[in-house]
Amino acid sequence: MKLFIDTNVIVDLIGEREPFCVDAIKIFALSEKKKVKLYVSSQSIITTHYLLKKYISEKKLREILDELTDFVTIIPSTKEFLKKGLKSKHKDFEDAIQIISAESIDSISHIITRNIKDFKDSSIEVLTPASYIEAYQSK
Repeated sequence: MKLFIDTNVIVDLIGEREPFCVDAIKIFALSEKKKVKLYVSSQSIITTHYLLKKYISEKKLREILDELTDFVTIIPSTKEFLKKGLKSKHKDFEDAIQIISAESIDSISHIITRNIKDFKDSSIEVLTPASYIEAYQSK
């Protein structure tokens, strides 16, 4: 199963934001066990760095992000994605780029985010980490 991970889930994981990090850890553990394949946009790595550099030392944060790249496939934000995002009907440009990035992945099953409402116009099913874990554990 292929999952596109939104920035807030990565920030929860690395920033150890309680209680959200618990489900983020479970999602990444599924990747580590090769039960899911995780995708993120290049924008998410950049934004995560920007948000967490106030709380984690530069050296440590870069090490963590470098390790993260071993567990995910990074979708680059292309000129085509940016132009599409600028012309999209999505209110939030950043979320538009996330959706467009996810849509570029063949056979993607879900977008995982805590901001479901921001992805209401997505053509891909959107779940919170908690909802995905609940559904996955029931299978």
